[in-house]
Amino acid sequence: MIGAITGDAFQNDPVSSWVFGNKRPMAAVFGRMARDIYLPHGICHLAGDDGATQWLLPGVNNTMPLAGQMNIAWHMIRGGGFGSLKRGMSAGSAMARHHPKEPHAYLYTIAVRASAQGRGLGRALLAPMLDACDRAGLPAYLENSNPRNHSFYAGQGFDHIEHFSPGPAAPPLEAMWREPR
Repeated sequence: MIGAITGDAFQNDPVSSWVFGNKRPMAAVFGRMARDIYLPHGICHLAGDDGATQWLLPGVNNTMPLAGQMNIAWHMIRGGGFGSLKRGMSAGSAMARHHPKEPHAYLYTIAVRASAQGRGLGRALLAPMLDACDRAGLPAYLENSNPRNHSFYAGQGFDHIEHFSPGPAAPPLEAMWREPR
């Protein structure tokens, strides 16, 4: 479910389009990430079949098992060729290099299907974790992959840290940080 929602919501995302080359492998890859990392070790929220988030808290190991890595590689090559796999690895490495060292809640994805956007689902999906972060005094971090979403994240209290490139000729990712309130 999370993979299908995220794949649908990210099909026109600039960075995801660059990584995957097309939308075919997105649902399978995001679904495998959810299955192997974010569901067993993180916190996920669903809004029916219309929206989903995937979070990790500080200190959680986000290493994917080898079988999951192989599955993702197969889907990326099958759906987008070897270039897709190479771009995905480049993006993952760039994200790891720019990831803050300070303890924080990490928002890997927030996804709202295009047919459900504009109804407040994004805010509703973020609210439980942002409230929990505020109560715990824990900052939150994300990489914004679509410039159109900057004002949405800023409205939720996230501030721009930097833009960085996930790879050669790639659209930029925007690192954003939110201090607890």
